[in-house]
Amino acid sequence: MASAPKSTSSKSETKLVKELADILDASGLAEIEYETEAVSIRLSRVTGAMPVAAVAPAAPAPVAPAAPAPVTPAANAPANPASHPGAVTSPMVGTVYTSPEPDAPAFISEGDTVKAGQTLFIVEAMKVMNPITAPKAGKISTILVQNAQPVEFGEALVIIE
Repeated sequence: MASAPKSTSSKSETKLVKELADILDASGLAEIEYETEAVSIRLSRVTGAMPVAAVAPAAPAPVAPAAPAPVTPAANAPANPASHPGAVTSPMVGTVYTSPEPDAPAFISEGDTVKAGQTLFIVEAMKVMNPITAPKAGKISTILVQNAQPVEFGEALVIIE
């Protein structure tokens, strides 16, 4: 009788691992951890040097040259845009959306003036939509992300001057 519950438990744990792996893939997360009194599971996607070092050059490099007006500020930014005093960074790993719905206009555009608390983006993490708001009033000088782009914790999303 002891083997039957163990087999059932093993099958449910296997199903749980598969479900967590699907969540990891669907959300673009690099790591996920699940723990209860009975089980502790940690899944991690290792793709070389994935943390900030790999992400920082990839995000601003293609976007900065495409923006004709803020070329001068962007020239100083490629080293680490998150260190800019006006940088708004992602508070979590997820997928950034630039508009509230697929067919809706973007929350912001380069050159727009924003107020403190105004929604700039939405970051989806684990199927939860998290609004990213402006920490201060100012002018949007550079948008460093594109719609539906995966972002890492601490990655610069926009620069407010």
